[in-house]
Amino acid sequence: MSETNDASWLTQEAYDRLADELEYLLTIARGDIAKRIQEAREEGDLKENGGYHAAKEEQGKIESRINRLEEILATAQVGEAPKAAGIVQQGLVISVELNGSDKKFLLGSAEISDEDIEVYSPDSPIGSAIMGKKIGEQLDVHLPNGKTIQVKILDVTNS
Repeated sequence: MSETNDASWLTQEAYDRLADELEYLLTIARGDIAKRIQEAREEGDLKENGGYHAAKEEQGKIESRINRLEEILATAQVGEAPKAAGIVQQGLVISVELNGSDKKFLLGSAEISDEDIEVYSPDSPIGSAIMGKKIGEQLDVHLPNGKTIQVKILDVTNS
């Protein structure tokens, strides 16, 4: 689960894309990798069987992705972004000043990433620090690397 255990906001398009990916992983990819593992097993000595180890690694990645998708879809809030009311929320485009430089990003799940705008997770250090803040508020954000940056909320919009 996410650190905040809050639901992630997703567009209907993003939700459908993730649901389709999950369906593919559950119905096709999982079976394909199980078959590859069985074929590699039949080749003999597993200690020196590169195909077997590669297939097992791939199986782990598939299972991890399945778990992640199930978590996202189970807790997702699907629909339109909330109306911008000057308060930082998921699904909104946030304009901030970071240590003197302007930055604009969508606050939401990385799964909704768009080539047009960078997406910050609400669980990221900056995302969690600014959640619920109002336009004009300024705060210090402590990063995992030990550094502290100043963030000022400049604008909160729907796009």
